[in-house]
Amino acid sequence: MSQHTLWLLRFTYKKLKEKLTVSDSKKLFHEQFPYVIPGLYKRIVDEMLVELNLLNHQKEFIQDDLFCVGLTETYKELTRGYKPEEHLVILFESLCNSSNFEASKIKEISKKTLEEFNKKSLKEISILLKDKSTSNLYSSRILNIGIYLIIANASDFNEAKDSEKNKFISDIINSLNLSVTKAEKDIGIYKSSIKKMEQAKELLQEANKKNKKKENK
Repeated sequence: MSQHTLWLLRFTYKKLKEKLTVSDSKKLFHEQFPYVIPGLYKRIVDEMLVELNLLNHQKEFIQDDLFCVGLTETYKELTRGYKPEEHLVILFESLCNSSNFEASKIKEISKKTLEEFNKKSLKEISILLKDKSTSNLYSSRILNIGIYLIIANASDFNEAKDSEKNKFISDIINSLNLSVTKAEKDIGIYKSSIKKMEQAKELLQEANKKNKKKENK
């Protein structure tokens, strides 16, 4: 075992016994993921790292099924197109590990939960969500997005009008004793982030095409 690995293990063990600061989490993250993150994804990774660190400090926070879905699916969507693709697994593990979350467990719970909701109607999803929720759900951006993504994957979601979709989401959020206003804001920002990412990728692709044409002249 190298001196570097030994130091990292000692540092991690020490920090597991106390609350990690954001600075601690960032240090651990970069030790575990010693690769350059493409500029397009730096802000996303940084925001997720900070958010996970803050959640880990909340006594009321519970790592439930809906949170696990929100984390894995948000990560998947916001890192779509990341290169090299083979770094995505270790990137997710590093994000989780640096804030005392277990990546493999989160993925396992998320996969199982998504399978339970797969091909279900909006009505069936509504019942399942209520059954799965607890009276002390901790409201977070990741949880709200997890709920939204589960609803958006309903077999009859796309058939509904936008006003009906919004009402259904609000009704579900309200029935789970969560803030509808916060959920709407979180979901809106998430949708906007996805749209901006797609636009940024398109601009980057265009710029690369133009550069290649110039080089070939």
